[in-house]
Amino acid sequence: MSVAFAGNSATTASREAGPLRVMIVDDSVVIRGLISRWVGAEHDMEVAASLRTGLEAVNQLERINPDVAVLDIEMPELDGISALPKLLAKKRDLVIIMASTLTRRNAEISFKALSLGAADYIPKPESTREASAADIFHHDLIQKIRHLGARLRRKSAVASPPLAPASPAPAPRSPVARPAAPAATVQAAPSGSLALRPFSNQAPKVLLIGSSTGGPQALMALVGELGPVIDRFPVLITQHMPPTFTTILAEHLARSSRRPAAEAVDGESVKPGRIYLAPGGKHMRVARNGADTVIALDDGPAVNFCKPAVDPLFISAIDIWHGNILSVILTGMGSDGMRGGKDIVAAGGNVIAQDEASSVVWGMPGAAANAGICAAILPLNQIGAKVNRLFAGDRS
Repeated sequence: MSVAFAGNSATTASREAGPLRVMIVDDSVVIRGLISRWVGAEHDMEVAASLRTGLEAVNQLERINPDVAVLDIEMPELDGISALPKLLAKKRDLVIIMASTLTRRNAEISFKALSLGAADYIPKPESTREASAADIFHHDLIQKIRHLGARLRRKSAVASPPLAPASPAPAPRSPVARPAAPAATVQAAPSGSLALRPFSNQAPKVLLIGSSTGGPQALMALVGELGPVIDRFPVLITQHMPPTFTTILAEHLARSSRRPAAEAVDGESVKPGRIYLAPGGKHMRVARNGADTVIALDDGPAVNFCKPAVDPLFISAIDIWHGNILSVILTGMGSDGMRGGKDIVAAGGNVIAQDEASSVVWGMPGAAANAGICAAILPLNQIGAKVNRLFAGDRS
């Protein structure tokens, strides 16, 4: 019996041990051409197909058998949000990155796509002729493909990837090998093997949270458990996310927490009872204004390739709350938050990192864990309870 993807099992195993196969689905020939060139220039990935519609992607998925799909939202015949569940029904471990322009409608659709199984989203520049916007799109897209694809292969090395068969008796697929990491990538040690610091005896007076890839889902789950903390202490969040998307995220956080949540406004007072979210495209810091603590938004250059970035928030908070800070670093690519976390620990505060198994990408929390600054490394579903206990006076 044959299976619904090309090649015999030996060929398939050999191919999966090589470059990540990327399927590009976009009705814009310019975008397809750009992404194809970028992917083709990387040593650890290749273009598996370049398609114009979601219908083509669904109909050809078994033949192409990609690892990652970059899926546009707005396309003729079958749009991205309609194609998404059909693709995942055929290959449930397919990594799908939704691509869209920066409109409120597309931001809302991107959030819906995450709830339907998309791995991540990426905003497309309104004009590819703008060099800086194209450079950011290029950098972010390649990093998302690489890190999310590598995570897929780590999981697939343990569990055989389930591509839907064309017949009832598919041939078994060989376990796939993890591709070699790029030279610039630092591999994190497993979270269970890392040393932890004791929790500081200083009582936290503020909760700071940083997140990136996988962060929206993690944040919505976490804030739903933090009502007692939000009611009594300020909560400030930096999520790597563009404008418009942060507006929608704030609305989701308000619903999840059942507490006020909004994009922070420059100069507003920081008080208990609400969640302050860094707005897309601006760094969020805190500062003194007389006896008040206020939000200070900064339109300066990107930090750690990000704007907003976590480090500016973490570092600025030390001048206000000194060592009375609890910071949480959730799932995300890169190492943003690690430098600021070091400074928080040096001032007497604490850092909690999400563990590797529950993270979409263990970059940011892994960097903090490997730096030895964490007092706890926990699964996402245990972080809320731990935070509540710490603010209630437990220092263990």
